[in-house]
Amino acid sequence: MASGELSCKGLTKVYSASNGRKALDSVDVRIPSRGIFSLIGMNGAGKTTLVRILATQLEPTSGAASIDGIDVVSQAARLRERIATVPQEARTVPWMTPKQTVLSYLMWRGTSYADASAKASEVLGRVGLGQQENVLTRRLSGGMKRKTLVATVLASEADIVFLDEPTTGLDPISRKELWAYLGTLAKDRFVILTTHYLEEAEELASCIGIMHMGRLVGLGSLDDLRASVKQQYSIRISAGSAVPEVKEGAVTRSRSGEAQILTTEAEAYGLSRLLLDAGAKFSMSKISLDDIFFHLVNRGDDEVSRR
Repeated sequence: MASGELSCKGLTKVYSASNGRKALDSVDVRIPSRGIFSLIGMNGAGKTTLVRILATQLEPTSGAASIDGIDVVSQAARLRERIATVPQEARTVPWMTPKQTVLSYLMWRGTSYADASAKASEVLGRVGLGQQENVLTRRLSGGMKRKTLVATVLASEADIVFLDEPTTGLDPISRKELWAYLGTLAKDRFVILTTHYLEEAEELASCIGIMHMGRLVGLGSLDDLRASVKQQYSIRISAGSAVPEVKEGAVTRSRSGEAQILTTEAEAYGLSRLLLDAGAKFSMSKISLDDIFFHLVNRGDDEVSRR
């Protein structure tokens, strides 16, 4: 796949029944269209709306977006020839087997029966469904049904793949197996992945977008996101415990009352002594994606409250 870019400029979506609330609020993105781009955020952050617009399933209210120079609205038919997607709300057909599901999808995309049959068996084996490929999906667990849906798009020749929370409902072992396969797949495809699992984004993504209340509050590699926060130590203080004075760091508070301090190593150890002396409940560690997410989302809340 020739490498181009994913571009969004001022992308905004307002649903008619939302009383003017913006599901997407002037989202700007410009990243290479290669590897895995992971969108993370709480429920209602705008992840699925952004994915649906990029996958040509939904038109924006304003703004523009393109992948490899192909506009998602005016050139939607052209872009659809290159994409495959598993929507969050997708369901398997109860009276079809996993192999029939994948086979029929590939044939619908123009693959011959023989090639589709071989590819279906190969990919179902790769996602851990080789022993269940001829079992009716109504007899499968929720996680196996989800794997079947993921297998349909992974088996396609599409070079742009959308996966909306693909590992929801999977057990930890199955999730890790799928991670390994996605890592291999992303070497020659562009995968756009939404997830609630921060460790999934940290493990897989070459670029991570953090969404909150329709806005993109962070974008870049894990190293880029770490650099955007600057301080490399995190102290989390339970709700109800007093927060000491911070001179070199930044303090954010969640709606539950928990506080987070991001600061330097030297100040972190000094603050930890004060918290220990005060009998506060807290934890201290080097900054992780979880800490970055917590900080940027709560900083976003602060910015919204100042509008």
